[in-house]
Amino acid sequence: MRGRANAIEFCCNHATTTGNKGGAEQMRVKMCAWSVCGLLSVLLTLPVSCPAADTIRINGSGSALDMMKPLVAAYQKSNRDAHIVMEKPLGSSGAVKALLADALDLVISSKPLKPDEIARGAQLQPFGKTPLVIITEKNVGKKDITIKELEDIHTGKSTTWPNGEAIRLIMRPQEDVDSKILSSLSPGMAIAMSAARSRPGMLVAVTDPEAYATVSKTPGGIGATGLTSIIVEKIQITPLTLNGIKALPKTLASGAYPLSKEISLVTSTKTPPAAHKLINFILSPQGRAIAEKCGVFVTSGATVRK
Repeated sequence: MRGRANAIEFCCNHATTTGNKGGAEQMRVKMCAWSVCGLLSVLLTLPVSCPAADTIRINGSGSALDMMKPLVAAYQKSNRDAHIVMEKPLGSSGAVKALLADALDLVISSKPLKPDEIARGAQLQPFGKTPLVIITEKNVGKKDITIKELEDIHTGKSTTWPNGEAIRLIMRPQEDVDSKILSSLSPGMAIAMSAARSRPGMLVAVTDPEAYATVSKTPGGIGATGLTSIIVEKIQITPLTLNGIKALPKTLASGAYPLSKEISLVTSTKTPPAAHKLINFILSPQGRAIAEKCGVFVTSGATVRK
């Protein structure tokens, strides 16, 4: 059995509701039964029931892991001895920490590596991109949204949908990659998102699954998620076009659609041969075709490790 890390500490909550008491307080609300600490604890102590060489432990960004589900299913059809463990998402940063602690073998990430992660042996291979889609709860009755409308929703200038339903904005943490992608949409959007965070009662979902689940069950909800999650998980939401442009791999490729999430494969110096074999499958024509059907604009070449 591979070595386990002695201790790794994370300080994360799965959702927050911002308060406005002097602008100095935040009320934390748990939206998921599993915390990141709990997930990592499971990964660190997980018993291995198959030969270690055939066990592959994967985690990462929620939308990227959704892409992996059909890839793993296809891989296991021809590699029946492979035992693949893929728990609920730790997020890109948390998963890379677990990888470097030898608690994971492969990370599917939506973030670039930090210099200290590279120095500790993390290696990133870009794979592709998936559109970041603006989504609403199904009964909102809206099909398209403009950048100006998004800005007005975040500043609080727009508070109701055309059907009279109150707009309920579901945000992500400020340092989350989805927040950074949305804030880069326009100078006005960056200002608007900052304004939204200062308002009381804002819902903030930490992980990708929490974000789209909260939008789907919140009357008047609006948020964002990767196209991979919409396709693979068949989420009960309405995906909106942005300025009339549909979020698709081909509109990313043409540059017409402006919001995209990177998907990269991250390994370490301890990543075992079994995981590299899976990576070779992901990069193969079959793997690339599966990813494309899941909403990924594949940008990586088919370079494989022998």
